[in-house]
Amino acid sequence: MRFTPQFLDELRARLPVSEVVGRRVKLKKAGREWKGLSPFQQEKSPSFTVNDQKGFYHDFSSGKHGDIISFVMETDGCGFTEAVERLAQMAGVPLPAVTPDAARQEQRRKSLYDVMDLAAKFFADTLASRLGARARGYLADRAMSPATQLKFRLGYAPGERFALKEHLGKLGIPVDDMVEAGLLIAGEDIPVPFDRFRDRVMFPITDVRGRVIAFGGRALEKDVPAKYLNSPETPLFHKGDNLYNLAVARAAAHDGAPLIVVEGYVDVIAMVGAGYAATVAPLGTALTENQLQLLWKMADEPILCFDGDKAGQKAAWRAADMALPHLAPGKSLRFALLPEGQDPDDLARSGGRAAIEEVIGSARGLADVLWTREIQSGSFATPERRAALEARINELTNGIRDEVLRRYYRQDMAERLRAAFAPQGGFGGRGGYAARGGPRAGGFGGESGRGFPQRSAFTPGAAGRIQPRFGRGAASAGSQTINRSPYQVASPDLASSPIMRGQRSAISRREALILLTLINHPWLLDDRLEEVAALELAHPEAHRLRAGIIAAFANDHHHTAAPGEPSAKLRADLAAAGLSEQLQRVERAITTNDVWAAAPGAAPEDVLSTWHQLVALHRQWHSLLRELKDAELALGDQQSEANFGWLRDVKARLAEVDGTEALIEGFGESSGRFQRSV
Repeated sequence: MRFTPQFLDELRARLPVSEVVGRRVKLKKAGREWKGLSPFQQEKSPSFTVNDQKGFYHDFSSGKHGDIISFVMETDGCGFTEAVERLAQMAGVPLPAVTPDAARQEQRRKSLYDVMDLAAKFFADTLASRLGARARGYLADRAMSPATQLKFRLGYAPGERFALKEHLGKLGIPVDDMVEAGLLIAGEDIPVPFDRFRDRVMFPITDVRGRVIAFGGRALEKDVPAKYLNSPETPLFHKGDNLYNLAVARAAAHDGAPLIVVEGYVDVIAMVGAGYAATVAPLGTALTENQLQLLWKMADEPILCFDGDKAGQKAAWRAADMALPHLAPGKSLRFALLPEGQDPDDLARSGGRAAIEEVIGSARGLADVLWTREIQSGSFATPERRAALEARINELTNGIRDEVLRRYYRQDMAERLRAAFAPQGGFGGRGGYAARGGPRAGGFGGESGRGFPQRSAFTPGAAGRIQPRFGRGAASAGSQTINRSPYQVASPDLASSPIMRGQRSAISRREALILLTLINHPWLLDDRLEEVAALELAHPEAHRLRAGIIAAFANDHHHTAAPGEPSAKLRADLAAAGLSEQLQRVERAITTNDVWAAAPGAAPEDVLSTWHQLVALHRQWHSLLRELKDAELALGDQQSEANFGWLRDVKARLAEVDGTEALIEGFGESSGRFQRSV
């Protein structure tokens, strides 16, 4: 372990949290603490606090909490080691000594960084000289201005066999260092090492700190064996562990720019020129697992932008297959296919930012890409072919390692299958596909008996056929059809439903009651702040609204309000934070006026009584949901009577909770109403 707990404690002791945070956030003293606006999301009223005595910060608006190391990692988008090194430099503390062998390797690497930097300067100078005229012409043809060339440190490797070798030799660089850095080609059958890159436009490849670690060279002659040539594996460079433009893209993605992956160096430069600073590219290979992990450290859903030809489509499918086992909750990929025959560089030059925005805005999810591939050019008129399709999709989803995500993918694919092969007249008709043992009867749906929304991915096509409806890319949908005669598309009601429009489902009535009770009675937070923060909320917008309520409470506007006082100030703060729409959805989710205790005029005793019941039922519900998942998994492993009984018991208890919840009407004597016992 390079950094011992003692070293990290010393670092924390030398650097007060307010000093580190104060470099990014304007702080004001508030008693024993400091307060400021959140650095993690936009807000108008400060909800971000710093406590030097306790050595931590807390952001009520986002829920983030940590020390100086986590703060640097969060705000600078760097890893643990880099954050510690930055803080050590800030504090003037020397880093711990490493083993002699590790020290020698680190010193060796530092010397190789110097060699690569000198090589990059040589290539850049050569590009600017008369020798680089042809290379400058190539770059001008690709609309790369001199300013862009300087920004990306572009260069030119002369055609002579020993040009770089002689230049670095004059600067005192040993030949062995040049070979180890991948700049020269050497071997037992090569008596005199020579330059690896000759007569090529040079693209320096940097690491996450912006240090040159390798090069990519684009040939100017047409008849050379390799159009693009990359540095070999070296102590500095492992092509599967890095990305072109990584350092710049990481900073831009941390500031909120969409993270986009394209296929080549020129494409990256074109995208950056069009305003997409967080654009990267693999280094001469297909996307690797390590590169995927790098991407997910920068963004939850990177967008892979491939050429619109067959090769680009196959690249998208390879990336989807590679990513599938590594998916995690919140971590996925989106795919944007360009018009056929164009790459990002072509599109940027012909259509500018608007054309690229159209492509990026139409990016499709990973599940859509997989589904499209499986049904492309397929005819599924027989039960055997439909069964084979289901088997292939089942095999795909089995490859997802995360248990929860695998279950949701199975549900999603089951809905697509049901929608694709629904008989005319809907799903309930006799003799329909589901009734004959299709996915609805088993397979993806499991044995739980719980129904899922039936979502169609199709629009009507030619007679007896159906075309996938996936937004952009539908131009080629003619080849992506399913021969489903005599099957029909979903009903018009389903086609116009929120699910079909891609909208989120509504907030549950129970979560809406919890939130509305807090909004109408903010004094509850005086003693129940931790309880509220710990509640499991299923809907993303419920999370946002709860965070807004806690942030407003933290601003000292509401906790002094006595029970029964109006909550207009809290509502105003939520509106100022852009949460009016979420508040309206919560109010629409409550379709009855019987829940008296949630209303502003309820007596405190009734509010407390109903609050305790709501929270208890909410916790019981989530506990039963977890047990239901365990029961379903057990039944999937072994279809025994005991496991069937367990599943039935859990479902019965869930129904009982639903029935109990329906009785919460909060009629209290203190509010002038009869109190119903629950």
